Amino acid sequence: MKLAFTTLGCTGWDLDTIIARAVEYGYDGVDFRGYRGELKIYELPEFTADLEATVAKFDDAGLDVPCLSTSARVCADPAGAIEEVRRYAPLCEAFGATMMRVFGGPLGEMSREQAIDATADTLRAAGAIAADYGAAVLLETHDAWPDGRHLKAVMERAGSDAVGVLWDVMHPFNAVGETPAATTALLGRWIRYTHFKDARRGGDGKLYLCPIGEGDLPLADCVAQLRA
Repeated sequence: MKLAFTTLGCTGWDLDTIIARAVEYGYDGVDFRGYRGELKIYELPEFTADLEATVAKFDDAGLDVPCLSTSARVCADPAGAIEEVRRYAPLCEAFGATMMRVFGGPLGEMSREQAIDATADTLRAAGAIAADYGAAVLLETHDAWPDGRHLKAVMERAGSDAVGVLWDVMHPFNAVGETPAATTALLGRWIRYTHFKDARRGGDGKLYLCPIGEGDLPLADCVAQLRA
């Protein structure tokens, strides 16, 4: 199991600091979710005119960029999602990133069944674009899509090797009470990547993020399920 950290947690760091810390802390890679406060990294010099130099820095440090975490919402904004996937796909190829994260977003006026069909269609189209650049599109267990049953239906209808699931371990457990065993039983064949975090439950019953190991999420069980 390889570990990367997301740049969402270090918005003040420049590229050299990101790389130095990743090496110092023993990570295998870095997942770009924005850079220095800008989420659309494909508009930044480090990922356009200076992209070759940026890639070389990661190669020289022996670090992977396994995933690029987009803001695309394939259910809520299919046209915008497709366009964003098109913008990120060449970056996947440049870094050798084999995964691109997308969200589902809210259902809007659609029924769940309509949303499942629409999401599957958009994911299939997005996956075809990503595949041309050596990547797959992963739908995260997030927002209106934490329930493994719904994601399983989407994956089955998408029917594409270029489409998979990103398991954010907090949301299925917190939003719908889904255990790690239940999530992996439903989605194990499609899970290619995970987002680990921890949270503790407050007096109001809500979960609040905290350092790994100090919260209530069943992280050891999540790891055990992935190993199995």
